[in-house]
Amino acid sequence: MKLHTTPTQHYQTVTAYDKDGVEINAIRFEYSLLVMPETAPVSWPPVSFEALTIDDFKQIDAAMPEVVILGTGERQRFVHPKLTAPLTSRRVGVECMDNQAACRTYNILMAEGRKVALALIFDHSMAA
Repeated sequence: MKLHTTPTQHYQTVTAYDKDGVEINAIRFEYSLLVMPETAPVSWPPVSFEALTIDDFKQIDAAMPEVVILGTGERQRFVHPKLTAPLTSRRVGVECMDNQAACRTYNILMAEGRKVALALIFDHSMAA
């Protein structure tokens, strides 16, 4: 799905997404990714939902977000609270949703000026 441009173009904005990847400011990524409004997107280690570790969430916590939108792939899944402990101990909310909903939600929160982190998992192990 292509999204319309907004006045937030100087921020890292999701400009398109599909089941295989995401575009941030019209640059395509097809691997798990961590995105925040004011810094360039970075590769994020998890290759699948099942591969998530506490260290993955420590990496997010180091960026000091106010809220985390976790895109869990093609369907919504919920992460075990033990993994998100580094964030929840600082009262940072972690919202789990499918990648498409996560991209839309990130854009809304980013446009509101929130310090939001978008963490997307792209699992290509099932690809034919």
